[in-house]
Amino acid sequence: MKKLLLLILFISALDANILQETIDKAPFGATLKLPAGIYKGNIVINKPLTIVGNDKDVIIDGGGVGKVITINSSNVTLKNLTIRNSGKKMYQLDSAIFINKSKNSEISNCKILNSLYGIDMLMVEDSNISNNFITSYDNDIGLRGDAIKIWHSHNNTISNNTIDNVRDVTINYSDNNKILNNLVTNSRFALQVDHSKNNIIKDNRFRYNSVSLMLMMTQNTKITNNSIQSSKGAAGIGVLIKGGSNLIFDNNKLKYNAKGMYIDSKWTEMSMKRYITNNEISYNKEAIHFHLTIRNNTFTHNVFIGNIDDIVKSTAGYETKKNVVEYNYWDRYTGFDTNGDNIGDTPHKMYQYADRLWHYNNKVKFFYGSPVMAILNLIAQVAPFIDPILMMEDSKPIVNSTVSMDALKD
Repeated sequence: MKKLLLLILFISALDANILQETIDKAPFGATLKLPAGIYKGNIVINKPLTIVGNDKDVIIDGGGVGKVITINSSNVTLKNLTIRNSGKKMYQLDSAIFINKSKNSEISNCKILNSLYGIDMLMVEDSNISNNFITSYDNDIGLRGDAIKIWHSHNNTISNNTIDNVRDVTINYSDNNKILNNLVTNSRFALQVDHSKNNIIKDNRFRYNSVSLMLMMTQNTKITNNSIQSSKGAAGIGVLIKGGSNLIFDNNKLKYNAKGMYIDSKWTEMSMKRYITNNEISYNKEAIHFHLTIRNNTFTHNVFIGNIDDIVKSTAGYETKKNVVEYNYWDRYTGFDTNGDNIGDTPHKMYQYADRLWHYNNKVKFFYGSPVMAILNLIAQVAPFIDPILMMEDSKPIVNSTVSMDALKD
């Protein structure tokens, strides 16, 4: 193993060029340990190198211009740094850290402040982004950049980061990445995954975002043990799914959202696409909202409690029965269990009665959740004056939930 040269730097904040000069003069694989101070940014790293903040207040400042740090080499590590004040030009993707065509790099224990984009990753592989705090400029939400932008990048691990007040975290055309144990709050899309395969999203917490998870044309995505809560606004969505295949959504908590899960699937879909199992889906305005068609879904061993609506569909037509729905607990189930096997004697059928009016007519939505709609629904169930629509049927509903009320609390 190459012996690393330890360079202890004592750099004045007034010396504008010495950090870049030191990087340029350092041998391959060197470790630069920086004492407390403010260092000029807009630095470029073109060789394997480690830069470590040796004290708490080691700041690299971009001065509001361009990219604070650009990495054009593999095997680069940044640790214990505060990186701040990138440029503000969206079209240039001004960022705190731009990692370009790199392998085996690490960004850890850094604070990224007042930067348009946080970490911009282009064609990055086998790298680790962990234990960082990232926030953006205090712009309107659509004018902030992404906390982490992953583009054509594979086999990376994004873990234990705290992200607040950014626009999005995005993964595009990127495969085999792991998103683990991150906290994302007060942003637009906490995590958007687009045209990507074999990614794992596990043990994350998403709070107070407009949309917590947006999945667009993904394949073989595993989403497990996440807490997805309190999406913002009347249209806040916990999980939005459009197209894709082999989505596993297992053992997650999906709570306090306007729409818990929004599924936009085509009537031309073939084979099973989504496996939604062992989740707690509770206290949402709408638990599951289907846009076009209800097909190719597996719903098993989920708990549905306290939702205003369990199943909603926003368009007429394209009804199918190509779903597997069984062994879920529905707090609205009114059947019996005469043999004591904890499975209802009759299926749980979810119909759309008078509420179909507001699902298909935005003007009627004004009355959503009102006593008028509740009375109309009750009358329609007792003495139907229009044919109700069967939305979904659980063939083997669970009678008593195995999830305790304590477990349902935050």
